Amino acid sequence: MTTYPVSESELLLDDMDKMRKLDPGGVMNVVAGFSNQLDGALRISNDIDLPDDLRGLKKIVTVGVGGSGISGDITRELISHEAEAPMVVVKGYNLPAFVDRETLVFISSYSGNTEETLSAYEIARARGARVVCVTSGGQMLKNASRDHVPVIVVPTGFPPRCALAYLLTPVLVTLGRLGYVEDKIEPMNEAIRLIEDLTRVICPEVPASVNQAKRLAQAMCGRVPLIYGSTGITSAAALRWKTQINESSNAHAFWNLFPELTHNEVVGWSARPDISGAIHVVLLRDRGDHPRVQQMIEITKDLMKEASGISEVFSRGKTKEARLLSLIHIGDFTSLYLAFLYGQDPKPIEAIDYLKDKLADERHE
Repeated sequence: MTTYPVSESELLLDDMDKMRKLDPGGVMNVVAGFSNQLDGALRISNDIDLPDDLRGLKKIVTVGVGGSGISGDITRELISHEAEAPMVVVKGYNLPAFVDRETLVFISSYSGNTEETLSAYEIARARGARVVCVTSGGQMLKNASRDHVPVIVVPTGFPPRCALAYLLTPVLVTLGRLGYVEDKIEPMNEAIRLIEDLTRVICPEVPASVNQAKRLAQAMCGRVPLIYGSTGITSAAALRWKTQINESSNAHAFWNLFPELTHNEVVGWSARPDISGAIHVVLLRDRGDHPRVQQMIEITKDLMKEASGISEVFSRGKTKEARLLSLIHIGDFTSLYLAFLYGQDPKPIEAIDYLKDKLADERHE
């Protein structure tokens, strides 16, 4: 895996022809089209018929893994201080014991063939939970049609991690339409406008000298990114940054949250400077962070002085939806540019495909 010096990396990230050669699957165009995808997802979300028996339930669960599962983490952070019904995110085969007829369960599988999600779907149905599916097709769509379960069908053709707009927006908008939270149309419209503006300043055509996402990728190149968020909307953004770097850049990345990390992980910074020097820290910041957390962050920066560097990324926009999605958009572009610096095609996920193939082989033996 190639690592470029800063001067050479800037030349690479400003060469559209070289980046296109590294991106035969067109991931650049998909990431740059995030605002259009949010707009399309908003229209889809408004068109679905929602039965009355989905209203007034006491618990909310989202089910999904990988690129489909992150939508649940984001939704939870966006509605946790608004919805009276508690919400739990499930990323596995089974459901908590509390799932019953008083539970609204969103089953998200972009491909429609994710085995963990299909398992959880059958359990939810067996327990009488009210289910809504979000998928582009596959077995999930067949099962939902068979069982007369409401299903939100989204466009196919994206890598699951690039389909976030279509997996997140329907859940948020549906919760608003059903009365669990305030209507989400206007907050999402604000997010769309903000993402349009943000794309103009971090898209591939903007030079590295003035492109925040490209500069972040340069700072991370050859280092292990450690993404720090805090309890609240930056927690979901930090997880998204970590997983995007893993999948798009084919690189290690790790994440943690304030204030929890100040009770454990912070000790490592002073104890092992030899390891700390291989780490680049990214601090995701939001004006909604608790005042004491903001103080913790400033103090902790002094303790992390042995890191190779510290970058701070501040959210933009007014609503929580816009602020969170702005952080995610910057992270998505950053992981894309980091892939290019490593000479990596950002679309293939060979390790995940290998694991799935081996599991399939085991099932048929």
